[in-house]
Amino acid sequence: MALAEADTRSRILNAAEHLFMEHGFEATTLRMITTDAGANLAAVNYHFGSKEALIAEVFRRRLTWLNEQRLAALEAAEVGAGDTALKPRQIVEAFFGVAIRMAADVEGGGRTFMRLLGRTYTEPSEFVRGFLAEEYAAVVIRFKAALVRALPDVPQEEILWRFHFMMGAMSYAISGADALHILSDVQLDDANTEALYARLMSFLIGGLRAPLPDIQPKKKPSKSRTRKAA
Repeated sequence: MALAEADTRSRILNAAEHLFMEHGFEATTLRMITTDAGANLAAVNYHFGSKEALIAEVFRRRLTWLNEQRLAALEAAEVGAGDTALKPRQIVEAFFGVAIRMAADVEGGGRTFMRLLGRTYTEPSEFVRGFLAEEYAAVVIRFKAALVRALPDVPQEEILWRFHFMMGAMSYAISGADALHILSDVQLDDANTEALYARLMSFLIGGLRAPLPDIQPKKKPSKSRTRKAA
């Protein structure tokens, strides 16, 4: 790819990433992206073909690296542990630690991307959800297996629920401290990555190892009620 074409492609991706994060996928038009990138619609069609393909590439160019780093961190921890199950903290740090460090990269676009990724939880798109499910598939399998081994007394269903809550907590944490002003008028510093990391890890580990909830199993309807309903 010629340097000029590569530069145009990069500018389109950067503009799309920022605008999707600011306005969402539906509200962001290709015209908004091309204007911000200093490109034309033909360039978008040439490099990506469609808006959906552009969205996919915006995620793929950073998410692939992020997930590779997560798997590498988990594998390194497992090698160090030998035949012993990992501690829950090691697994949490392998998955979420890389993401928090990426969110600290303001100049390289990591912070923008992580905020965009967090937005997918509050504004789910069927296409984005399906794409992310494919991108996360191998990572989820590996981390789920590690957590099941590390927490043998916790049902697998509960582990999945807790991991879901943890993903939401991380996304909310890296979105910024603006929402904290609702709770307090004290000025809070969200630029200290190390402090954010320590706070979030403490919270996530506490949630992962919390006592199991007292949930009563659903009662199956009796045959007599089923017949009446029929």
